[in-house]
Amino acid sequence: MNETLTTYKQKTVELWQSRTSRQKGLLVGSVIFVILMILLLVWFGSRTYYVPLYTNLTAQETGEIKATLDARGIDSEVGQDGSTIRVPESVVDDLKVELAAEGLPRSGSIDYSSFQENMGFGTTDKEFNVLERGLMQTELEKLIRSVDGVQGAQVMITLPEESIWLADEQGTASASIVMSLAPGSSMDQNKVKSLYHLVSKSIPNLPVENIVIMDQMFNHFEYQDQSTIDTTLSVYEQHRSIQRDIERDIQRQLQQMLGTMMGADKVLVTVSTDIDFTKENREEHLVTPVDEENMEGIAVSVERITETYTGDNAEEGGIAGTGEEDIPGFPAVAGSGSGDYELIEERINNDVNRITREIVESPYQVMDIGIQVMVEPPDPEDMASLPQERMDDIQQVLTQVVRTSISNDVLAGWDDTDINERVFVSAQPFNGKQTFADEAAQSSNLGYVLAGGLGFVVLVLLFLLLRKPKRETEEEEEREIQQETAVFDIPDVNTERDSEEKARRRQLEKMAREKPEEFSKLVRTWLSED
Repeated sequence: MNETLTTYKQKTVELWQSRTSRQKGLLVGSVIFVILMILLLVWFGSRTYYVPLYTNLTAQETGEIKATLDARGIDSEVGQDGSTIRVPESVVDDLKVELAAEGLPRSGSIDYSSFQENMGFGTTDKEFNVLERGLMQTELEKLIRSVDGVQGAQVMITLPEESIWLADEQGTASASIVMSLAPGSSMDQNKVKSLYHLVSKSIPNLPVENIVIMDQMFNHFEYQDQSTIDTTLSVYEQHRSIQRDIERDIQRQLQQMLGTMMGADKVLVTVSTDIDFTKENREEHLVTPVDEENMEGIAVSVERITETYTGDNAEEGGIAGTGEEDIPGFPAVAGSGSGDYELIEERINNDVNRITREIVESPYQVMDIGIQVMVEPPDPEDMASLPQERMDDIQQVLTQVVRTSISNDVLAGWDDTDINERVFVSAQPFNGKQTFADEAAQSSNLGYVLAGGLGFVVLVLLFLLLRKPKRETEEEEEREIQQETAVFDIPDVNTERDSEEKARRRQLEKMAREKPEEFSKLVRTWLSED
């Protein structure tokens, strides 16, 4: 055993001494690099990744959950000023279910479970009213905390007392809300109006005027209706705000619909509009016939007169031409034979439609619209992967949106060509998309990269160490030939001492039998020397 160890030791020392300084440096560096890479892989593999279990917690809720996790022996971290608690990624789903079964987190406020536990046969009206109001405050706080940018909320509700007299007017409720906004978050007017309506519709008999909302810095959020906006904003700001709202609504609807068809990250929609803000008030007095086909009115009164006469004419009489005003020689009455007489007279009073209109034209009419849609094919490298039928479907959808958005007066003068000119659909790859991977995926990918890099470096180092230079290989071959040649010069140990010529012949015969390749090399060497 000791001889074997000594042999291995000598071979190792000889191998180390036979290497050059460059090879020695590469060998030592590779060993150190491999050790470091193994340590990094072990560190990444044994590292625990924490993910949020609950967010937007109060200090009381965080403390209660932290104590429960510590009692179970589960590691946890508290962050974001005590409002977030994180646990290992492998147990987050199980903990949510288990803690929810235990009723955690409990905020200390009245919820449905507290309402059910405190309700009993001996509960008075006062106790019931207190529980009811506390329940409404708790549920309203949860609704407000679900709004993006709101970390916490406190709600105080005052409910009117019910009167037993019918003559008394019913009172109104009031609410005061203090919100804790996240750093960098802000509340625009749309969010403020939504909060006011949310609170007003959640509490009975609570008008918007009785609601007060402010943040933790005592910034008061006012509810501004349309009349207030008209007095505070300039005309340009009002028009620009209305135009943005119309364009944003159309764009959001198209993005949602086309994203469902092609994928949310496969469609990009932009909308531009031309809106007429002219407000017109006019009064029209119209007179139209009742019967438009015949252009006749309706008969209000009808009078018909008919006269007929049949008989003989009267004989001539009187003195002709004797009167002061008579014509001399003209008979006073003359006639002969019989005669007929008929008179028909009809009087009709027609009435017509008299229409009086007071028209107020809407000041927000879309006079023109342009819709641009960019679609990425399923395979960005193959543009033919998006069939033309799908592009035609998108074109048809957009043309219908244009028809329903444009004012009727403008649409009456357009044809299909004008509508198609307002729509543009193009298929292009989206080279500017950004992809974000979560922390766990990035860490696992980093581990794979390190492992692959370690394997590649080890292979390269082994190749460099095992590969010998060409010159060194040739020197070793010549050295081996010389050693073998020298060995054959030593005569065999025999009982008889042969002459030098016989000994060489015997050695050459033995070499030709056992090592024909070396024998042929030796013969070629002799021939080249001769």
